[in-house]
Amino acid sequence: MKKLEMKFTNEDGKIVTYSLDKPVEPVNVASVHAAMDEIIAQNAFTSTGGDLVEKKSARLVERIVEDIELG
Repeated sequence: MKKLEMKFTNEDGKIVTYSLDKPVEPVNVASVHAAMDEIIAQNAFTSTGGDLVEKKSARLVERIVEDIELG
């Protein structure tokens, strides 16, 4: 399953990551920028280090799990 990870910097200078499951693909870069700008503008999320103040990065993450049969 893929996730979209959006990383922000908070007032303490620490990185805060928020993930969204099942992002629309292909990812629209302009839409990700706009969503992250809106999250900051609306102060939509809180963190222990204060408000989110800056976009840091965004990435698609895919986790693959493979069971190992033990007998």
